[in-house]
Amino acid sequence: MTALLRTILAALTAALVSIVAPTPSSASSIACATDPATPKRQLRAMWISSVSNIDWPSRTGLSVSAQQAEFRAWLDLAVQKRMNAVMVQVRPTADAFWPSPYEPWSQWLTGTQGGNPGYDPLAFMVNEAHARNLEFHAWFNPYRIANHADPARLVASHPARQHPGWRFAYDGKLYYNPGLPEVRDFIEDAIMDAVSRYDVDGVHLDDYFYPYPASGQSIPDAAAYAEYGDAFDDIADWRRDNVNQLVRELDQRIHAAKPHVSFGISPFGIWRNSSTDPLGSRTSGLQSYDAIYADTRQWVKQGWVDYLAPQIYWHIGFPTAAYEVLTAWWSDVVRDSGVQLVVGQAAYRSGASGQDAAWQDPAELSDHLTDNRRHPEVVGDIYFSAKDVRADRIGAMTRLVNTHYTRPALLPARGTGGAPAAPAITAATRVSNGVQVSWTGSGTSYAVYRVDGSQSAADPCFFADARNLVTTTRQTTFTDTSAAAGTYTYYVAALNRQHRESPPSAGRVVSSSGGSFSVVIDNADAGFTASANWGTSTFSGQLHGADYRFADPVTASDPAWYRAAIPSAGSYRVEVWYPGNAGYNSATPYIVAATGGNQTVTVDQRSGGGQWRVLGTYQLAAGTYNVVGVSRWTSTTGYVVADAVRISKV
Repeated sequence: MTALLRTILAALTAALVSIVAPTPSSASSIACATDPATPKRQLRAMWISSVSNIDWPSRTGLSVSAQQAEFRAWLDLAVQKRMNAVMVQVRPTADAFWPSPYEPWSQWLTGTQGGNPGYDPLAFMVNEAHARNLEFHAWFNPYRIANHADPARLVASHPARQHPGWRFAYDGKLYYNPGLPEVRDFIEDAIMDAVSRYDVDGVHLDDYFYPYPASGQSIPDAAAYAEYGDAFDDIADWRRDNVNQLVRELDQRIHAAKPHVSFGISPFGIWRNSSTDPLGSRTSGLQSYDAIYADTRQWVKQGWVDYLAPQIYWHIGFPTAAYEVLTAWWSDVVRDSGVQLVVGQAAYRSGASGQDAAWQDPAELSDHLTDNRRHPEVVGDIYFSAKDVRADRIGAMTRLVNTHYTRPALLPARGTGGAPAAPAITAATRVSNGVQVSWTGSGTSYAVYRVDGSQSAADPCFFADARNLVTTTRQTTFTDTSAAAGTYTYYVAALNRQHRESPPSAGRVVSSSGGSFSVVIDNADAGFTASANWGTSTFSGQLHGADYRFADPVTASDPAWYRAAIPSAGSYRVEVWYPGNAGYNSATPYIVAATGGNQTVTVDQRSGGGQWRVLGTYQLAAGTYNVVGVSRWTSTTGYVVADAVRISKV
């Protein structure tokens, strides 16, 4: 991105501290200043691809326990990145990740199409996602049969072999023919089997409709057009209508069966170019309307989808299809339509070999979300794909999370239903590792808020953005391990399946016991000392305060120290803050001057930065002294970093 574009984005972002409408809990019209960096509602998701074992399972033939462990790890990654949904591919090639009466077991599970994996993956995945309060969107590819053109390689019972007239080969692959009514009915029935039998939160289609064009090849559907295309003078219009019928009918069938289930599609990022159609975008790339017969703009205008997630896989300022041009165009398309706009983000490009120079900038992906703030129609992002989120090349995902996902977020509300009743907090007590809050309520999930101090009444502005949002959960109890010593007021709100939020509960005040103590010492404070061998940096966006200190590892004693006044002998929790970076030290020694002798804890500073990390609880003596040190004495490579520590009596 050019320096000018970045300056413009920064200025626009600074101007976006907005005035929002009151929450459902407000009895009168109250305006609240909100921070665009901590939005209350935002879809944050990643695609978990199963086709060709892109993400999960990592390979075919894994044991049940290994498959399940891998999937749990993907969900834990989503939670770690403060996401709230996953899009999981459950029908990648006209097959199934559940015991479907319509289609065979997927070959990507066992290596053999039709091979029973020994459990019900879809049931398992939905349960595991919901246990973490992640929405589970079941991702279906509608027309693709196989990534090869040999029907003899399909299992004998495959519908595409039982009905050879349903399929065609194109560009080395097999597809169902979208122009056949019986094919459309079959695809809808196969999808609806999963919707009706499993507690999915969404149905998600990707960008594969008619095949992407291959040079010198024609789609072999002339016979179907001759039979069913009488109403159309142009075969392209007929093809678009075939896709439109599938989209419209799926929308109707999904919401008739389960109104709370969201229906969304992630199309190619360009509908049409303005040089072709004045309604199109100022781009010059492939047009999905013409190339794959996906009239995405029509789906929005007709309200046939709950959300669209166009794959805007290009960088800011890209001449052919600039990211900022397309977010503005799609925002204009969905405005006042009732259809939500989510952006498909190309995590796979960040830091990848062979990509444009813009994608070698760790800020590029984060800048996309900064651009999104210009458009209130954009309600979230989905990242392709899970393995790229995990890879975090050049720290691009870490930078994005630390800039935009510092707090949890509720999912965008959908539908028009009412909200559940307010829950009631039954207990809020200090425990050894924080504050435990319990409540009763009738929500599908709950939002827990924590406000500093003892509050006599709930100000609606406490809940206007996510600055006070601690967590969301499907449980009715939560332990807030981030609550240091001090006095807080907790509130809980209930949410239903469409994420409509109740008024907050009555507040419950929790105070520390007498003699509470907590102190933060930053590297810029008077209590910090370090030799001239320690440099100063502002490189990382994960820093605490204005800067942090760094030094090369050596086989000698040269620690940086944090000095504190400990008021009385007792147990104290010691936490550290550091910016994480792949180039930092994997075994940085932290020294705690505990009663009875120094205790050393090594920390991997390559990851987990930008937050408080607990070293442990230690017995400390009373007095003013060097309590915590960061040592350079380590045999591992990479800078050791000293930023901030927090010491709290427990």
